[in-house]
Amino acid sequence: MSKDKTQARREHLARMRAEQKRKERRTAFLMWGIGGAVVVLLVGAVAFYMVNVRATTSLDAVTTAAYPGAQHVETKVTYKENPPMGGEHNPAWQTCAVYDQPINNENAVHSLEHGAVWITYRPDLPKDQVDKLKELASRDYMLMSPYPGLPAKIVLSSWNRQLKVDSADDPRLPKYIAKYRNSGDQAPELGSSCSGGVNTTTAEAPIPAAAPSPGASDAPSPGASDSPKPSTSPEPSASPSPSS
Repeated sequence: MSKDKTQARREHLARMRAEQKRKERRTAFLMWGIGGAVVVLLVGAVAFYMVNVRATTSLDAVTTAAYPGAQHVETKVTYKENPPMGGEHNPAWQTCAVYDQPINNENAVHSLEHGAVWITYRPDLPKDQVDKLKELASRDYMLMSPYPGLPAKIVLSSWNRQLKVDSADDPRLPKYIAKYRNSGDQAPELGSSCSGGVNTTTAEAPIPAAAPSPGASDAPSPGASDSPKPSTSPEPSASPSPSS
């Protein structure tokens, strides 16, 4: 009888030990599973953060073109992009400043050729957003004006480069300006003056759709008395080659 009891105790202890080991294995598996899930979540969170940071701060969304410079025309130009970022343009550049009314594409494009960045925005953009854009534009080689019919709320343009955003708080705006404002090698006449040009708006001095006929009056266009006369002499340029 004593032997049976001893054997029963041994079997009971063996069962208890086996059950304990099973519990330990289940606990270990559970801990490993939780740990693995935490690692996966952390990796996913870091990856999402990196992707989100890159999407909101990189300039990968900048579109490009390949327009040559020095293409002067006296008439209105139909541009492929809206707003334009290069191509034919008026001989007079737009004086770099902040304008509260639309300006002529043809004058603004000439400023881009000199290395300017042009901030355009939809006329219905909230005032607080416009004020933030004005802060960004308060330096040399910066143009800013409202632009009806924009494909985005805000568009930044420089020669052969363009970025579309939907908020003045977008962190890509200052990065774009730092990279393309009177810098880089994309502007054909980089460093040429962005002052001393015309400072009239489209309403004040629209670009004619066709060249004036022979014998037409040479009277100044509306607003010409308030702005420098467009020069037809070679433009000042910081580059060794003559400006066109």
